[in-house]
Amino acid sequence: QVQLVESGGGLVQAGGSLRLACVASGRTFTTYAMGWFRQAPGKEREFVAAISRGGSLTNYSDSVKERFTISRDNAKNTVYLQMNSLKPEDTANYYCAARPFMTKYSPAEYDYWGQGTQVTVSS
Repeated sequence: QVQLVESGGGLVQAGGSLRLACVASGRTFTTYAMGWFRQAPGKEREFVAAISRGGSLTNYSDSVKERFTISRDNAKNTVYLQMNSLKPEDTANYYCAARPFMTKYSPAEYDYWGQGTQVTVSS
């Protein structure tokens, strides 16, 4: 079992920045690839970014590429999502998720989820 707790969400103006963090506890953090997903009201949960177990490989959705950066600190059991140049369409509840070994893009491929942190971007 892995427990995930997100933090760092909030209200920000368009063009601003936020940094989300997700702290993992339980089994060995380096066993897991990590992902960030988001879900807006009335919409399906969608992939945002993912990072490999060692942190050397990252993937992004086209909608956040060049604006968001995923990283991890395995010594602190933490994965981050740095979000720059935020847009109103980035407004959603953001979730981190974990799965063994390789990164994937589908929420169904992830085994463990946090409770989410709300990000609201005003225009």
